[in-house]
Order: sequence, then structure tokens, then C-alpha cells
Amino acid sequence: MDLQAQPTSGQSPYRILREADLRGYLAGLPAIVSQLGGAAGDWSISEVGDGNLNLVFIVKGPRGGIAVKQALPYVRLVGESWPLPLSRAHYEHLALVHQARLAPRLVPAVLHHDGPLALTAMELLEPHIIMRKGLIGAVSYPRFVEDISTFLAQTLFFSSDLALSAAEKKDGIAAFAGNHALCKITEDLIFTDPYRIAEQNHWTAPWLDATAAAFRGDLDLHVAISRLKLKFMASPEALVHGDLHTGSIMVTESETKVIDPEFAFYGPMGFDIGAVIGNLIMAFLASAGHERSPGERASFEAWVLEAVEGVWNEFSRKFLVLWRSEAKGDGYPASLFAGEAGAARLEAERQAYMARLFQDTVGFAAAKIIRRILGLAHNIDFEWIADEKQRAICEARSLKLARNMMLETPSYTTIGAVTYAARELRHWQPDFAR
Repeated sequence: MDLQAQPTSGQSPYRILREADLRGYLAGLPAIVSQLGGAAGDWSISEVGDGNLNLVFIVKGPRGGIAVKQALPYVRLVGESWPLPLSRAHYEHLALVHQARLAPRLVPAVLHHDGPLALTAMELLEPHIIMRKGLIGAVSYPRFVEDISTFLAQTLFFSSDLALSAAEKKDGIAAFAGNHALCKITEDLIFTDPYRIAEQNHWTAPWLDATAAAFRGDLDLHVAISRLKLKFMASPEALVHGDLHTGSIMVTESETKVIDPEFAFYGPMGFDIGAVIGNLIMAFLASAGHERSPGERASFEAWVLEAVEGVWNEFSRKFLVLWRSEAKGDGYPASLFAGEAGAARLEAERQAYMARLFQDTVGFAAAKIIRRILGLAHNIDFEWIADEKQRAICEARSLKLARNMMLETPSYTTIGAVTYAARELRHWQPDFAR
């Protein structure tokens, strides 16, 4: 793959496509017409985008369906007052192609990409649903741990210095370096705004007012989040998805697909892993707010914590297998670790590397939890809890855990320590609930 490829040329300058425009545009693409079947007038088109940035259409014809995503020149959640470059569609397309090569069958197939229109047509994932919605409904997914750990291990390892030459790695960094506008969103919304007064912050008031104020005045927390921010900005370890939450994963009980990698860039591996784990922890601690009778979701909650442990344990196992068998990069050159003693020392270093990566994962998971409760763009895990006070209780538990994970990261030496702490907080009551 040519990582330096630029947005493809097209016949039309950028314009926002509505239903009639999209129908006419797709009718001019023979491969798409073949995929959908019938005449353009026979197709159904519905705009289903419920995310923060883009338009998303489902198009169905007599023969099949597709999903079409078009970037808007602004943040959809906020409006035209927050402009955003259309180039993010190029980086998303580049990432999807890259991920499809490294983790086959775990991302949607790209059917068409138009650079000037910032538009990508992809396979329609049916009967998949957004994982976050399934978790709110207490659905467990038997394939999830296997699939997401494979996605993480393969996309992160094979884009790292452990698998690539220094030149290949630098070419990859350069190819995604222009995606800085999306990185800036992360730098502000995750690592900065929740810890200061920011116009678009919001939380479940009045119950979390005191907690939000305490986080804004907590200098220990400010140091910890700033260290994580610096790592995010200055550690291009691998090509990360950049927004790998349970709203960017579509699932059935037998299949997992990772979507929406428009935030992709070369950054710290722990950011992606921590995003998955942090979102599962939120699903666990939000679960109490969705139960209709005490204990009815106990088996689901047990599965979620098993999934948290499984994501890290299986990722770690698979990553180490790849390191032992596929290490062709310039990191840790084999010539320096010859012989039995060298092999043993290298294996010890692998274990130390994974321990450091786990610490990063814990910190980034905590950062993702805090931002979803005190910043902009909250999770429906919490937002769909109708009783606002109960919602605030679930969120307070999550914030208490996240703060401890961020400030006491070295005390979390295993993933079991994380799930133990989450389990202990499941019934904890904040002061306002007593």
C-alpha cells in the first residue's frame, strides 16, 4: 500500500449531499449500481448518522445495500461555529485500507472513495448494531474479546518499530501527520477541557457540581493527565485508531467490525487499548442505572468484567506471540540478543515492555472515562439512564475509579486489579446519595 497516497481526484467539487444528490451521484458509479441492483429510483436512502462529526446514509436496493459516509466541514455536534477539515475522510480511508490488510475481516470493506467529496462507500453491516447500544440492553458478545484483541494486536504490532524498518515507520508517521486537526480535538476534549472551565463542558448537575469543581482544582490530577497528554502527542509508537470506543464497534454475537478510524494517527498503543477497556468499565458501572430490579443484570455485568480482563490478557498474549515470531523491524535487533542468554534477556525485556504498556493502558482508560462524564460528547451508557440522580450515582462511581486509576496507576499491576476495583465500587454511594 502506498501510505503517501493523497485524496483521490473526482469530477465534482465538494458539496454536502442530501438524498436526491446522493442518489444521482451513486447512479453514476457502475460498481455501486451493481451492488445495489435495480434502478436508482428503486433505492431507499436514509440518513442514520448519530455521531458527532459526519453524515451517514444507508442505501438499499433490490440486490443489496451499502453505507455511505460523508465528512462535513464542521463538527456536526456543535455546528458551523466549529469548522473541521474535510481531509479527515482521506485519513479514515487510508486507515481502513491499512487495517483491512493487517486485520482482515475486522473492518468494513471499502467499496468506493471520493476525495474531493470527502465521501466513502462501504459494505453495509447487517444485522450488526453499535456495541454500546447492545451493552445498554445487557447483551453479551461471545466473539468480542477474540476479535478486538486480534484487531489490537495485529494493527498495533505491525505498524510498530518491532515489525517495520525505521524508514517504513517514518513513512507511516508522515502519511498520517496531517491529521492534526483531529488530534487537536482529542488533546483538548480528553486531556485538557475536563480539568478546566470550558464552554462546552457539561455534567449531571447539580449532583456532580462539586466533583467537577474538585477535578478542576486537583493539581495532582492535572499533572497526571498532562503526562498522558504529552505521551499522546510525543509517542508515535504505532498507527492507532484514535477513537476506539464501543460506539466505534459494530457487533453481532458471531462477528465484530471496527469502524470510524478518522482519528487515526501514529501515537501510543495504550491509547487504543485503554479506550476499549475504559468504555467497557463505563458499561459495567452504568449498568445499575438500567436495571429494573436489583440483580437482574448480574450475569451481564460479570461478562463485562470478564471481557475487560480478556481484552488485555488476549491482546498481551497475541502481541507477544507476534513479537517472538514476526519481529522484523529495527527495534530490538536480533543481533544484539544472540545465544541462550540473549534470548532470555530479550524475553525479560518483552515482559517489561508489556508492563509499561499496561500502565499506559490504565491511565488512558481513566482519561477516557473522565472526559465522557465531565467534558463534551457523553456516552449514552449514562445518558440513557432516565433517573438523573441515579445517572449521577453511576457517573460518580466511574469518576472515583478513574481518578484512582490515574493517580495510583503503579498500584494496578494486573488487569484483575482494575476489575476488582470496579467491582468494589459497584455499590458505593457518593455523599449526595446517602
